[in-house]
Amino acid sequence: MKHTISVLVENRFGVLARVAGLFSGRGFNIESLTVAETEDAAVSRMTIVTRGEDRIIEQINKQLNKLIDVIKVVDVTAEEHVERELLLVKLNAEEKNRAEILRMVEIFRGKIVDVSAKSYTVEISGGDRKIEAFIEMVRPLGMQEMARSGKIALPRGTGASAPKAKKPKSGG
Repeated sequence: MKHTISVLVENRFGVLARVAGLFSGRGFNIESLTVAETEDAAVSRMTIVTRGEDRIIEQINKQLNKLIDVIKVVDVTAEEHVERELLLVKLNAEEKNRAEILRMVEIFRGKIVDVSAKSYTVEISGGDRKIEAFIEMVRPLGMQEMARSGKIALPRGTGASAPKAKKPKSGG
């Protein structure tokens, strides 16, 4: 089963490498990984999508919690949450395809973000199903390039899930 894990970490050099090393060292696959600063510049949020049985996911959560730079780990899969992904796709925009591309972009509430004589670059955001459905609809029109951001997710409801950054440990 696919799981989405939200990990709050100290915004420091090497944290991403340690988390990625944990996954590769134990043979866990990462399907997508996004990292960015939160509302607190000292804290970053990683959204990791991985697959595994409950026992494997529990092991991943425990291993992540052992890393010194990790503040909080939440598997949001079973919780109410909001998730989005960004897709940029460059499509062949031959005269015969242009109207169809524009129709698809409107249906999926996307935007054309770049135009050239032979291509349109389209931006679509949404959940997995919406992104996959758009790709399937426009694939026959001719895709030149595609980039996906990977999933980001936040639990629904009020209250912050991001505790403040840990205070640096004093020497000695």
